[in-house]
Amino acid sequence: MKSNFRSGCPIASTLDIIGDKWSLLILRDMLLHHKMTFKEFSSSDEQIAPSILSSRLKLLTSYNLITKQKQANNKKENIYLLTEKAIELSSILVDISIWGDKHLRKFNQINDIEGLDLERSLIISTVKKRYNSMIQDIKIIK
Repeated sequence: MKSNFRSGCPIASTLDIIGDKWSLLILRDMLLHHKMTFKEFSSSDEQIAPSILSSRLKLLTSYNLITKQKQANNKKENIYLLTEKAIELSSILVDISIWGDKHLRKFNQINDIEGLDLERSLIISTVKKRYNSMIQDIKIIK
């Protein structure tokens, strides 16, 4: 994919890829809710439009944050899996969750997320372990 970064700043460059709400919510759904299919992403509470979802999946794939695969037991449906590079973003997603829970609860009926009261590094390692454990069970067509 052609470089469309606004500047050489690492923060700006990162935001060019994952700085919109849809990309972060897709990554959240994959990492925390173990969603893998277009249909599963479409069913999220935020109701992403199919055209935007398709666009974000292509963007995340182009920067090797996710991969598009086929499962051995269902060759018709694509599944999307996080790469190690994307799994490293778990600390950012956990920090956003902790911050939102702490500072936005009084403005919004935020869903209780089990474990946010635990120590940050424990939350991050648990999220990573659960995701990696889930993908170990998936049989991919090579």
